[in-house]
Amino acid sequence: MKKGLIFNIQRYSLHDGPGIRTTVFFKGCPLKCQWCQNPEGIDTDVELFRHNQKCIHCGSCMTHCHEKAIDLTDSGPLVNRQACNRCMECVDICPTGTLEMAGKEYSVNEVVQAALKDILIYEESGGGVTISGGEPLLQYEFLLELLLALKKLNIHTAIETSGYCSWEKIKEISKITDLIYYDLKLIDDNSSRIFTGASNILIMDNLERLVISGANIVVRMPLIPSVNDTRDNIEHTAGYLSSIGVKCIELLPYHNLGSVKYEGLDLECPFNYRPNSELIRQASVIFEANGIYITSEG
Repeated sequence: MKKGLIFNIQRYSLHDGPGIRTTVFFKGCPLKCQWCQNPEGIDTDVELFRHNQKCIHCGSCMTHCHEKAIDLTDSGPLVNRQACNRCMECVDICPTGTLEMAGKEYSVNEVVQAALKDILIYEESGGGVTISGGEPLLQYEFLLELLLALKKLNIHTAIETSGYCSWEKIKEISKITDLIYYDLKLIDDNSSRIFTGASNILIMDNLERLVISGANIVVRMPLIPSVNDTRDNIEHTAGYLSSIGVKCIELLPYHNLGSVKYEGLDLECPFNYRPNSELIRQASVIFEANGIYITSEG
């Protein structure tokens, strides 16, 4: 049985679909969005994550590292990422959880059993399981098996995808999932290449095909200051979505809650902005003028 690499299973989620849900975060993403709130979900392999505030300076990690990739500083362990071979022995030896493995292999049955813990909550709230990431479709075979297993149990399923995958894969997944959250970051292809590391042509083509197929879609758009929050971009996005028949969009205000994750992975956080409720209001007016219903976390 195929296994999937997952970096978090979050219970009692309220913002990833209808009702109360379990959100399963798949590891690995083909995009490199500069504002990513889940940087531990980008790499397709396990990673070493630091929680230095938990460190008691016992030195166990440094002593047991065969590659000599860890130094102990006043603020906690300092990891030489180039020297680290990701053996994760330091995670096993750390007594406080200062060092953690970002990413763990799960079987389909293990994920299903985790979901079944809240089956009564799903039934009472109209909830279910949402597959997020990373990019779930990067682990297509495992995703397919998992969705089929959940469908057999009559558990409502949703996936969140960037749409950056082959049409054949997303077409098959759309047939067996109840709801697709489709991330649309940038309408301009050149801007997409700059800020996400990839063209948006495939993303928009897959979105148009999904709309034609009649799949249940909610477009999600994060509003990123200085990237896609201009009136011109919002108007072009609203006009485009209206022209292809999209009826609903969820606007997501950017927040900097992911900055601590960058620190834990020894990465620089490229964005440091706070939610702008006025920006959400202004964008909502534009989308509604184009006949697109708004939902928002802001």
